[in-house]
Amino acid sequence: MQILTPEDTARALPYDKLVPAIAQAARELASGAIDAPERMVVKAGSGGVLLCMPALGADLGVTKLITVHGGNPQHGLPAIQGEVLVFETSTGRRLALLDGPTVTARRTAAVTLLGIQTLLPGAPASALLIGTGVQAVAHADALIAYFGVSRFRIASRDPAHAQAFCNALMRHHPQVTATAQGAQEARTEMPDTDLVIALTTSTVPVVPARLPAGTLAAGVGAFKPEMAELPPELLRERDIVVDDLAGAKHEAGDLLQAGIEWSRVRSLAAVLADGRPADRPLPVLKTVGQAAWDLAAARTAISSLG
Repeated sequence: MQILTPEDTARALPYDKLVPAIAQAARELASGAIDAPERMVVKAGSGGVLLCMPALGADLGVTKLITVHGGNPQHGLPAIQGEVLVFETSTGRRLALLDGPTVTARRTAAVTLLGIQTLLPGAPASALLIGTGVQAVAHADALIAYFGVSRFRIASRDPAHAQAFCNALMRHHPQVTATAQGAQEARTEMPDTDLVIALTTSTVPVVPARLPAGTLAAGVGAFKPEMAELPPELLRERDIVVDDLAGAKHEAGDLLQAGIEWSRVRSLAAVLADGRPADRPLPVLKTVGQAAWDLAAARTAISSLG
């Protein structure tokens, strides 16, 4: 069994391979070819949780174990730690141990990339990212690597965090321009941009209620019923696409709090199969995560490792 460091794991998951693998996993999940039960959540210590997410395909299986302890940074430890165990379905033979946070960051960004590729008529050139955490970093890198996005606005409740994020982004990607702005400004003064991607754990909407018809909005960070990044007005105005319909019904706080009728919501797999009506405004993309996406990452990593 190969044990991969975070750096090894990232190199084994290039986005040009990972995005098609996510698309294939979405089709297999919809057809029943992937068995991925709902994730198990177990309390761990004071305020911590253990998350267990298994998925089985005909070729490979994975189990992702993640612990989340919000107070860890004060002890010099990461808040999120974990691993993805990859094994051969037919024999159970262990093949690899991947870094869990790296898999999560990259497969989550890859799902967003697939949603953009599927729902937006052309390749995006600009994006507003709301949030400055790990997922914001992963999404910025992914948008640059996959689409060549060159213009960013970064919004945060703390303008200093937004500016630091912009400075780091432009250091790592000299071809990119990045402008910082406050979170309230992002809600009220919508810039001309192709994408608005929310990457927070906010309990109140952070995305503007009104967007230009050609702007695609995605809510990525909120993953609990009490969280919400997408405003009810926008959700009621546009069609809604989710990465995993079953999971969204329990975890998409944006949709639950807005009282959205589930008959209006389509899965990304359904849009991949049937297409998006060209005569309607761009839909809203909402993602909550799914173990099948970890299986897609495992397939990509094993293929990269040869």
